Amino acid sequence: MTADVHTMVGAYVLDAVTDLERAAVDRHLRDCEACRTEVDELRETTARLADGAWSVPPPRLRDNVLSAITTTRQTAPISPAAPSPVPAPGRSRLRLVSAAAAVVLAASGAATAVYVIQDQRVRTEQANVAAARADEALTRAVLGSPDLVLREDDVTGGGRVTVASSELQNAGVIMLAAASTPAGDKVYQLWTITPAGATSQGALPPGQTAAMKLVRGLPQSTGVGVTVEPPGGSPQPTSPLSAEVPLI
Repeated sequence: MTADVHTMVGAYVLDAVTDLERAAVDRHLRDCEACRTEVDELRETTARLADGAWSVPPPRLRDNVLSAITTTRQTAPISPAAPSPVPAPGRSRLRLVSAAAAVVLAASGAATAVYVIQDQRVRTEQANVAAARADEALTRAVLGSPDLVLREDDVTGGGRVTVASSELQNAGVIMLAAASTPAGDKVYQLWTITPAGATSQGALPPGQTAAMKLVRGLPQSTGVGVTVEPPGGSPQPTSPLSAEVPLI
């Protein structure tokens, strides 16, 4: 899948592509389930936007508007004593056409806004995927590095935390495997420790007992800690630590 075809999905849903581009996207959709799902979601989104922006006009709306044109004043009086000017039918119709054109431009602007939002969403998803792949590649590099050092400690209540560190990769991996969830609906939280203090490396979701966390720059830390915290984690570690792995 090329980035060009992927980023045309939004325009494809809005029918804002050429025949050649439409054929390229159609061909791509036959082989890409992710893009087919995205097309379905975008079509649902645009349909919902249209539901709130369009309704069928009453049958007599056109006749009523044309009738009102000849009796509705289009400009303000010149002075209080001056008679109201008689509107010119041609000018009134021109203003009606201008209003209709404004409606069309507004609808076009809404479609453009939808495309911009969806295109930004695609770019964000692509960035997230690229970041996840970079993390995966670095994790493999750390675990396969010739200078890999493994350190570990037991977790209070059962289980173990293992820290894999590589000076060459300037990164490390924290692997937690606790035997059970903390009591009282609390969660495990990972920390890196330096002389300046502790930095959170993330709290586990409630009920989760295992995690693997890549930490760039881990060799500069003096240790890794595991604590039990309220759901969502804490800004600072709660004593005592459930596990602590010295790195020096």
